[in-house]
Amino acid sequence: MLENSPGSRQSGSLGLTACIALVVGNMIGSGIFLLPASLAAFGPISMLGWVLTSAGALVLAVIFGRLARLVPRTGGPYAYSAEAYGEFTGFLIAWGYWIALWTGNAAVAVALTGYLGFLFPAIAASKAYSLATALIAIWTLTLINIRGVSSAGFVQTVTTVAKLVPLLAVILFGAFMIDPQYYKPFNQSDGSGFAAVTAAAALTLWAYLGLESATVPAGDVIDPERTIPRATVIGVLIAAIVYMAVTAVSIGVLPSAELAASASPLADVARVIWGPAGGIFVALGAVVSTIGTLNGFTLLTGQVPYGAALDHVFPRQLGVVSQYGTPANALILSNFLASLLIVINLANGLVETFNVIILLAVMSSLLPYALCALAEVMIRLRDGHARMNRPEVAKAAVLGMLGFVYSVWALWGAGQTTVFFGVLLLMAGIPIHVWIKWRNVTVISDGHEESLN
Repeated sequence: MLENSPGSRQSGSLGLTACIALVVGNMIGSGIFLLPASLAAFGPISMLGWVLTSAGALVLAVIFGRLARLVPRTGGPYAYSAEAYGEFTGFLIAWGYWIALWTGNAAVAVALTGYLGFLFPAIAASKAYSLATALIAIWTLTLINIRGVSSAGFVQTVTTVAKLVPLLAVILFGAFMIDPQYYKPFNQSDGSGFAAVTAAAALTLWAYLGLESATVPAGDVIDPERTIPRATVIGVLIAAIVYMAVTAVSIGVLPSAELAASASPLADVARVIWGPAGGIFVALGAVVSTIGTLNGFTLLTGQVPYGAALDHVFPRQLGVVSQYGTPANALILSNFLASLLIVINLANGLVETFNVIILLAVMSSLLPYALCALAEVMIRLRDGHARMNRPEVAKAAVLGMLGFVYSVWALWGAGQTTVFFGVLLLMAGIPIHVWIKWRNVTVISDGHEESLN
C-alpha cells in the first residue's frame, strides 16, 4: 500500500449540486439498469416493493439529514453510531458499512460489464474479457479518486446529468408502448403476495444504498449542516420517481420471461421502443450511469475507513493520506477486495453474480441503517437535550422507530443465506478490533504516540 506522508486534506470542495449529484449518482446507477430483470420474476407486484422501499428510504434520508446537523464529522453512519453507542458499536458499523461499500463496488462493476457487453458482444461472450472490463473500470476510478475529492465530485456531477437523459426518454416514450396484458397476473411469483413484496423490497433497497452518501465526506462539504440534509432528501425524491416510473414501463413493454433473462434489460426495452438504435442509446446511458455510481462508491470506500482510522478504530495505515490529501491506502485496499469478490463470483454469470452481491451489500448496510435510525435519540439523551427540547426528541424517536422497523423488515427479506454470510463477515471484524485495541495500548505504553486514546 502507499506510504505517503499525511498531507493537508481539501476543505469545502463539495457544494449542494455536487452533493445531490453524489446522492443521486450513487443511487441511480446499476440498480435501475439491472433490477427490472431481477424483479421480473415477481411481476407487477414488485411495484409495491418499490413503494415501501421508497417510503423507508425517505425516512432514513430525513434521519441522516438530522444526524448530519448533530455530528458534522467525516464517516457518516460510522461517526453517528460511534457518537451514540460507543467505540465498539462504531467499529462494527464502520466494518459492516465498509463491507457494503466494496461489495457494492463489485456489483456496480458487474452491471457496467453487462451493458458494455451489449455494446461490444465480444465482452459478453468471454468471461476473461468480462473480468478484465470490470477490473479496469474499478482501478481507473480508484486512481481518479486518489487524485482528489474535487476531481471525483466533478466526474459525479457530469455522469449524473448524462445518465438521467436516457432514463427520462424511456419513461416518456415507453409509457405509450405499455401492453396491459403484461401486468397479468399481478403476482407472478410462486409465493404469497406478502412474501413477494418483501423479497422485492430487499432487492429494491440495493437501488437506495448510497442515500447517505453526502454525509460521509462531511469534512469536504461546504456548509455541511445545511447542505447535507437538503442534498439527501432531494436526491432520494429524484431517485424514487425515476425508479418507479422506469420499472413500470419495463414491466409493461417486455414479457416477464424475456425481461428476467436479460443481462441488459433497459437496453432491450429501448430496442422495443425505438429499434436497435434505441438499445444502443440506452446502453450508452447505462455505461455512463454505472461509471458515475462506481465513482461515487469508490469515493466512499476511502472516506469510511479513513474516518475510522482517524479515531483509531481501523488500522492507522488507512488514515494515511496521499500528496493529494486523499486516503489512498483505504482506496487501494477496498477496491482490491472488490476485485477479489468479482474474480470469485463472475463464473456464475453476470445476472446471478449481480443478485448475490447486491443482497450481500444490502445486508451489510441494514445493520448500520437500523442503528443509525435510533442514534439521534441516544445522542440527545446522553447530552441532556431531552429536558431542553422534548418535542425534538419525540420527533427523533418516532422517525427512529419507523427507520428501525423498516430496516429490520428489509433484513428479513434479504433471506437466510444472505444474512448468514453477512453475519460471518461482521464477526470476522471482531479479532481485528481486538488487535487494533491491543496495538493502541502497546503504542501508548511505549510512549511512541501519546495522542492515541
